Amino acid sequence: MKIVVIGAGSIGSVLGVRLAATGNEVALLARGAHLAAIRARGLTLIDQVGSFSGVHRLTSSDEPRELAAGGTADLIFITLKAHQIAAMLSRITPLVGRDTVVVPAINGLPWWYFYRFGGAHDGRTVRSLDPDGAMFAALDPRRIIGCVLHFAAEVRAPGEVQHTSGVRIIVGEPDRSDSARLRAVGAALERAQFKAEQASDIRLAVWTKLLGNLSFNPIAALTGYLMNQICADEALLDQIRAMMREGMRVAEHFGTRVPMTPDQRIDMARQLGGAKISMLQDLEQGRPLELAAVIGAVIELAEQADIDVPTIRTVHALAQARARALRLA
Repeated sequence: MKIVVIGAGSIGSVLGVRLAATGNEVALLARGAHLAAIRARGLTLIDQVGSFSGVHRLTSSDEPRELAAGGTADLIFITLKAHQIAAMLSRITPLVGRDTVVVPAINGLPWWYFYRFGGAHDGRTVRSLDPDGAMFAALDPRRIIGCVLHFAAEVRAPGEVQHTSGVRIIVGEPDRSDSARLRAVGAALERAQFKAEQASDIRLAVWTKLLGNLSFNPIAALTGYLMNQICADEALLDQIRAMMREGMRVAEHFGTRVPMTPDQRIDMARQLGGAKISMLQDLEQGRPLELAAVIGAVIELAEQADIDVPTIRTVHALAQARARALRLA
């Protein structure tokens, strides 16, 4: 397959290396010092999880049109931060052919969440993510396969990425169908030695991860703690449990019952060990935080459902203030 990874930071780089090493033609969209290092020296992966450590030479650019010079892509992974996607969707048009499949592998509630949702909420827009529907206009949602990632990685230095934990990737069609293209994506990920799961309901996977993101991510940004440090602090875990319970009520109102307790979800997080959570990485690197997709969208849905989410609101306000104080918002 010809695969393009849009946003070759930590997660995108791991995806790109593994998919290229298992027989696919892979190109990376990156930028800045990271791109310059990849072009000059190759992409170095420190793989603590599998057998892909080494220097990998991959086609890379900061311009999608350059990556389309050899033709359109069969498969595009979007691994950007949620707030970066809207501006990028119109730029990837040269890469999109008749049968191109697009897999947004992103944190938070995805902008396409209500596409082919069914029922009274079908097709609605999440204002905090796509207020005027521009993202749907820029990319035909029929191309989308949903994706939820459960692995951690970190850019150690420009051109150097460390894969610290996890290999689980869940993919699913927005309309809950079993399709040939879904099976093809799952097979490509399996060959790349990910633990790929094809979900009959990708929104359950979205909420299962989102419960962790909306709680652990801002707590990490506020405290500077790694995942194992948060999990060892009972006072913080009490706040995380409260946020998860509030999030579960919102999810259930919109038709998704998460079949686990907050403590079971916390146990999932413990499996990441001493990982540095993405929002803390962003804060330390001086990048904007993914607050709208990870927390703001949940608050928006809670307001629409008239559900009180006081702990989520409090932590959100604190994280927003932290971002403003560091000039990241």
